[in-house]
Amino acid sequence: MRAAHSIRLLARVALLLGVTLVVQVLRLPTPVTGPLVNLMLILSTALVGAAGGVVIGLLTPWAALFLGILPPALAPAVPFIMAGNALYCLLFGLLNTRFKGGDLVGVGVGSILKFVLIAAPVSYLLQLPAPMVEILLAPQLINALIGGVAALLLIRPLRQALSNRG
Repeated sequence: MRAAHSIRLLARVALLLGVTLVVQVLRLPTPVTGPLVNLMLILSTALVGAAGGVVIGLLTPWAALFLGILPPALAPAVPFIMAGNALYCLLFGLLNTRFKGGDLVGVGVGSILKFVLIAAPVSYLLQLPAPMVEILLAPQLINALIGGVAALLLIRPLRQALSNRG
């Protein structure tokens, strides 16, 4: 029975990663893609746990770089974006069910700390051109908040649908 659960979990992580990558492949405008990717990070964390969300969050910056969503000049920022995504998922995963409103606090705190974890090294450690820094940092906090709040609206109905289907 445990193997079946592990396979189901792995399949769900793979499916959620696939949906997240499709969002990136669609090459929608950044104000659409950014919140949708963050929505998928929080939704994935809620549906398959923090570890699954972190895995997806670690892969999406590379996809953005390889698809040209992230300009090549920002390649040195990829490890920090990965860390920011991981922290975003971990904080939401930790706070989501701890107390009433923990899901909203998790999105809020996760968004802010994700932004700080990306902004500090990009602004102070990396020698990036100012326009590149602006491209990367300007939307980060807003995208994380919008995507996270949108995900909160979908979590309960999706959990119910998945529990009805097994």
